[in-house]
Amino acid sequence: MKSGFQFLLWKTMNQALILPLMRKLQRLARDADTIEQAVDLALSFKYLGVSIAPLQIREEITMLLRIVKELKPRVVLEIGTAKGGTLFLFTRVASSDGTLISIDLPGGPFGGGHPAWMARFIRSFEKSEQSIHLVRADSHALNTLLQVEQIIGRTKVDFLFIDGDHSFEGVKKDFEMYSPLVRPGGVVAFHDICLGPPENVGGVPVFWRDVSKEHKCMSIVKDNSQDGYGIGLLHV
Repeated sequence: MKSGFQFLLWKTMNQALILPLMRKLQRLARDADTIEQAVDLALSFKYLGVSIAPLQIREEITMLLRIVKELKPRVVLEIGTAKGGTLFLFTRVASSDGTLISIDLPGGPFGGGHPAWMARFIRSFEKSEQSIHLVRADSHALNTLLQVEQIIGRTKVDFLFIDGDHSFEGVKKDFEMYSPLVRPGGVVAFHDICLGPPENVGGVPVFWRDVSKEHKCMSIVKDNSQDGYGIGLLHV
């Protein structure tokens, strides 16, 4: 339960920051009719000191969105919310009645999770009849998996985007825990498959090298000599 001071602070943040942020982004989003325009908006949006810019290479995330749009996903699961920019882009290509779930660990070493006060702003990314569920928890915890299963019920995930714990064991565990939720014909994507600074990509390139030998996969990489980034797609 919030104390009187905490409630007053929360109410002040809502009125002074969150509501103007929501209105500003929603107004701009109405004019972002194409994937390219949506990417431009996500990368450039900054208002009242708040940015949603995803840590993505423009050409890579644009190609991914084109592929995901062809899936017409009704259920999207993201591991690693960060500022919410990639989630915003997924709302642009998910079905109009889609369910989007994003997991992030507050204070975690790989992004740290969005501040609690931003949750209402991020949920305002919803289009039409979409619903966004923000799970602020450790993706590796059994209770987190159970929470996701409760949200999706008997449905299956169409698209899973893994961009959370970048250690080898971390990304491996995310894949092993959540890929069984993906329907046959669905897609699992991994971010940061290219070699780069250890603090940025950790064990993802090594895990991608191993898993891509066992599954039907493709890579989205702007420049084979680039330092980090890159998106890997695995077809279930």
